[in-house]
Amino acid sequence: MSTTMVTKESVTRKWYVLDAAGKPLGKTAALAADILRGKLKTDYTPHVDCGDYVIIINAKDAVLTGKKLEQKYYRTHSGYPGGLKETQYKHPHGQQARACDASRRPRHAAEEHHRRLAAQASARFPPAPSMTHAAQKPEVWDR
Repeated sequence: MSTTMVTKESVTRKWYVLDAAGKPLGKTAALAADILRGKLKTDYTPHVDCGDYVIIINAKDAVLTGKKLEQKYYRTHSGYPGGLKETQYKHPHGQQARACDASRRPRHAAEEHHRRLAAQASARFPPAPSMTHAAQKPEVWDR
């Protein structure tokens, strides 16, 4: 039995729908990051981008445990004196994508992973007629 090494040309990508309603923000983001990276596939190859597409619905219903709703801040610093910027957790669907970006390693095709992620605040799928994914036949992630 030999080890299978996936090449860039032989990667098959699927579309998955994750429902974030009632689930912790971080766990949903970590699962989405693993799917985007391809780590849950049986033929995962570390040096090849073999991840799938992810659509997160009901992002506004994601749960923050404890007092994070009042205490959670995202901080960035420009590197200059006085360059600290703090933003409080406000928009759930935007924060879902940000949490997913934070839960994966930045040097591994970060832009490509971000392009394959769509976080939507509502359960209405697709959210607009211009964003129909019916041709891709997305599957509901239930594992």
